[in-house]
Amino acid sequence: MILPNVRATFGRREAEILISLAGSEGERRLSEGGIDSLLDDPALVRAVLRRQGIDNTSAPLVFYLLVRHALLEREIQDRQLADYIAAVLLEFGRVGGRDRTDDESLPTSFYLADVLVELEKARGEREFRLRAHLGNLALWLGGVFPDAITYRVQRRGAPPMSYYDQLGAAGFRSAASMDSAIRYGLGDVFIRAADEFTNIRSALNGLSDALFFPHPRDTVERMLREVADRFHRGLER
Repeated sequence: MILPNVRATFGRREAEILISLAGSEGERRLSEGGIDSLLDDPALVRAVLRRQGIDNTSAPLVFYLLVRHALLEREIQDRQLADYIAAVLLEFGRVGGRDRTDDESLPTSFYLADVLVELEKARGEREFRLRAHLGNLALWLGGVFPDAITYRVQRRGAPPMSYYDQLGAAGFRSAASMDSAIRYGLGDVFIRAADEFTNIRSALNGLSDALFFPHPRDTVERMLREVADRFHRGLER
């Protein structure tokens, strides 16, 4: 079960990395303002990337920093939500390109329609996990692979990005209403993820475009996708 616990894993090593990135004032800032005074500093994200910190820094710290600041740029202040999204990216990307999470109760498919089929016969805990998985999977696919989705829409008539936004938000919202969400302490974060799904997915698109896949096969297609995304987000607001 994916939980918002990335930030809780930060210890002395992560503090030392942040202090080194923050320069001469780092230790004082950590002492006076706590670790969030450093984690919330956009200059530290730039410093991590300049120093090739993705190689030298722990993946949880890097992913949390990237997600936190991507969401802050969209005026999403919620640290717990950033923590959860970072955990989703780490879980799905932990063994690059694998086709499942560690939860054996979940389908191996990367198609949202297959998760919906499983949901028709699921009850109890498995239903809860499938609903959460629907949200997580839609966020992973729609957030990290927008170019691939756009390509499939244009060439094969596949479902558009709105399909991922709608099903992802529905997955999180329906999971939030279940007893298991209370037991895992996920009810509130799922509601917020559902409410902000399109905005979060779009923020992840920005990360993906800039860092994960900076060289698209079709620059014009990417530009049109970004324009369409801004238009639809404007309509929703």
